[in-house]
Amino acid sequence: MAQENKKKNAKKPSPRRSALSRFGSVVKWMFILGIIGVLFAGGAVAGYVASIVKDEPVRSEEMIQQQVSQNAITGFAYFRDGAPIGQLRTEEDRRLIEFNDIPQLIIDAVLAIEDNNFNEHNGVDFKGTLRAVKQKLLNESVQTGGSTLTQQLARRVFLNLDRTEDRKVKEILLSLRLERFLTKQEILTAYLNKVPFGNGSNGYNVFGIKAAAKGIFGLDDLDKLNVAQAAYLAGLPQLPSTYSAFNGIGEFNEKAFNRAMDRQHLVLRRMLEENKITTSQYDEALQFDIKSSLAPHTKKAYATYPYLMMETERKASEILLSLNEEKNGTTDANSTTDNAVLLEEARQQLMTGGYRVYTTIDKKVYNAMHSVSEDSNNFTKDSKTKGMEQTAGMLIDNKSGAILGMIEGRDFNIEQMNYATQMIRQPGSTMKPISAYLPALDAGLIQPAGIVDDAPIILKDGGKGFHIPKNANNRYQGLVTARYALNKSLNLPALKLFNEKVGIEKSWAFTKKLGITTLTDDDYSAQTGVIGGLKYGVSVEELTNAYSAIGNQGAFNDAYMIEKIVNSEGKIIYQHKVNPEQVFSKQTAYLMTDMLRTVITEGTASTVKREYKHSKEIPIVGKTGSTQNYGDVWFMGYTPDVTLGMWVGYKEQINTLTGDTQKRQAQTLWAKVLNAVIDKQPELFVTDKFAQPEGIIKKTVSAYSGKLPTSLTDKFTTDIFNTKYVPKESDDGISKAKYITYKGVNYIPLEGTPEEFLKEKIVVKREKPIQELVKELLAAFPKMKDHKSLEYYMPADAKTDFPTEVDPRVDDGASPAAPGNVNVSYSTGKAVISFSASSSADVVGYRLYRSLNGGSFQKQSILMADENKVFTPGTPASANATFYVTAVDVAGNETASGSVAGGITPTPEATPTPDQQPGTEAPTEPETTPGDVIEDPGNILPLLPTETPAGGGNSTGGSNNTTAGNNAGTR
Repeated sequence: MAQENKKKNAKKPSPRRSALSRFGSVVKWMFILGIIGVLFAGGAVAGYVASIVKDEPVRSEEMIQQQVSQNAITGFAYFRDGAPIGQLRTEEDRRLIEFNDIPQLIIDAVLAIEDNNFNEHNGVDFKGTLRAVKQKLLNESVQTGGSTLTQQLARRVFLNLDRTEDRKVKEILLSLRLERFLTKQEILTAYLNKVPFGNGSNGYNVFGIKAAAKGIFGLDDLDKLNVAQAAYLAGLPQLPSTYSAFNGIGEFNEKAFNRAMDRQHLVLRRMLEENKITTSQYDEALQFDIKSSLAPHTKKAYATYPYLMMETERKASEILLSLNEEKNGTTDANSTTDNAVLLEEARQQLMTGGYRVYTTIDKKVYNAMHSVSEDSNNFTKDSKTKGMEQTAGMLIDNKSGAILGMIEGRDFNIEQMNYATQMIRQPGSTMKPISAYLPALDAGLIQPAGIVDDAPIILKDGGKGFHIPKNANNRYQGLVTARYALNKSLNLPALKLFNEKVGIEKSWAFTKKLGITTLTDDDYSAQTGVIGGLKYGVSVEELTNAYSAIGNQGAFNDAYMIEKIVNSEGKIIYQHKVNPEQVFSKQTAYLMTDMLRTVITEGTASTVKREYKHSKEIPIVGKTGSTQNYGDVWFMGYTPDVTLGMWVGYKEQINTLTGDTQKRQAQTLWAKVLNAVIDKQPELFVTDKFAQPEGIIKKTVSAYSGKLPTSLTDKFTTDIFNTKYVPKESDDGISKAKYITYKGVNYIPLEGTPEEFLKEKIVVKREKPIQELVKELLAAFPKMKDHKSLEYYMPADAKTDFPTEVDPRVDDGASPAAPGNVNVSYSTGKAVISFSASSSADVVGYRLYRSLNGGSFQKQSILMADENKVFTPGTPASANATFYVTAVDVAGNETASGSVAGGITPTPEATPTPDQQPGTEAPTEPETTPGDVIEDPGNILPLLPTETPAGGGNSTGGSNNTTAGNNAGTR
């Protein structure tokens, strides 16, 4: 039983496995292991890829579309007539093109060499990649790139250009994503707008097929490219720097061109293989002379017009910044730094945004102006210590304010700053018309025939106590007309108008309306600001702009250089609008113009008068200006149509101009520049005279006061007036008075002063009497570190002044000390008697007595106490004459000299008689009065000569006559 059970429980042996079963098992396990391996490898690859792209953002469709379509586009600047100045400052030339404007020839050439499966793949061409690897390994003559156009675009837009495995993985993934969101046309267009093609004939790096056609072949229209040229361009993007036929300055590179030709042949073969061209087209393309079709070498705009391009960039950037602020509603910058950052952003926007900037610059005018500034013969030789003599100029259209031309400096390579727009310098006397005469004329405070006093004005000076300004000629001319004061550029009349008549506050308010923006708070306490004593100064542009308002009959237009800006889509985003403001009346403008006319014909601008060649056809007016020591010299002048301002100096103002040539250099250059502009662009000068508006009248007035003449008036001046301000008051500038002169000043005589020392004449009644001026000067002298003598500050007509103060000399109760050292000599046969002064302080004068042939002494002539101690009675040497001198004090007391001179020694009579012997009188000079000149043309009030003393003999010695009409300097 147990045995049976054992048999039952015994395991039956399994049948033997077949070979097929065993093979199936192996395959099964190999498959399982393969799956595991693939999964493992896939995981590894996935992990590797993940590690590469972990920092890469997942780009949305919107982001991809935005970045692919974003292009830096080259901007351009244009002259007034639309002729190109050149492209805005960048080393790149980028021009966009739409897909519909790309010829099929270009597409075929590019795809043949770069991506012949472009229309079939989804961003990555594995067949093309394998083919490129094979061609590379076997060194085949025809080789194609492994990257598709999509990959190249992804690399250029989203990645850097480093050749790394990591970049290749990112590139492939990005390409697949680009193909999801972009059409083939969009990818191809973006590629042809972004890839580089090397340098153009002007040296710029050209990006995109449109810029390449223009820069390399000079063709704006891509349809004009032939097969040979299209193949040449298609081959360049692979290695643009290696294949570039031009270097960075546009010079031809033979070796690089030959390499590019080899590449072109390769493109042509690929096009033939892809059936994009026929055999005959292929052969014809090989025969085409590519070299001859290359664009001619041209300089970059920044080499041809460097100053102008930089100024265009600067002004256009400021406009873009303003437009951006308006758009964003932020018109006020928080700080200077913030504003500088925003301005730089606007500049970058201008450089890359494809803007077209149209300027007001006239090419002929600009070149004519620079023909003068670039001619070294027009300038002083460079100085080792001072450097190059510099200049700046600005030409503005009066009616619109458009800047037609400028001189920004002499050599951009030496100094890049624009001296015409960015430099701030002291304006000297060119400020006088703007800040003194114009506001005074407009307010009726002065007219051309109005009388101004060229006498000292005492100004407070914190460092020195007081300051007494002077004229360039170190003289004070007294009462003169406003026209004459401006003609001769006298400082004191302008200072008085500025400080006293108009007032600094109103003068600067008026000046600001004329576009001067550089005034500071400190300038409101600058009493000499009107003659150039400003904290900083002004620019050539703004000062020229201010003068152009006079030429525009008082209407101010803010000067501008940018006419319009057009964006890359052809839309005008900025258009300048002329908006004139009538700052002063047409009558004021005409009066000022006529006064500036005589600055040239009769005043300080004699060099302009001599050098200007078109005075018969085109009238000019203007004003000179110079700063102290001639650190700057200016001339501001205008015609009825344009205004030209010129400045000359050195880079550092401490370096001064010397010699008459340099001091007049601004006048010389002004005339040369205007001559050149008229010759090159005569159509700008259409107006042959300054139009006289209504309300202007010619009138004759008193030359003493500028008011209506009276029966007492004996000097007149005739000039033009604004009828609104023709004087209605009668002449109160003169009066008849009896007076005595002491130290050049007229005083009311003390009782008892001998009549013979008094004068009774028509005298001038000025606003500030000389006696008052003397008091102020004497009070200021102790508080001044440096000053001249009192006599230095006396105006030339001081002796004609109406007396208001009593003679300051006081009788000491005693006879005066006698004069001494009487000596006689003979000059040209006539006696000359010299003596030494009395030591008494109350002496009013001296008498000369003469004896002939031993006879009694007779009084011959007198001298005032402050005159030279020399008598010249005209007595001949043959007369055997003897002389002595007496001193006379304010009370009439007389003391004779203790010695006599000449001839024998007679006994003097106790009381000399004034009778003279017949035939022996001293010759007299004809007495002159204020009525000698009946008609004055309006330039200067003729000064009264030294008068003959009333009641006595004639004095011809020691006179201090000063004649009128001398130059007052060139400021």
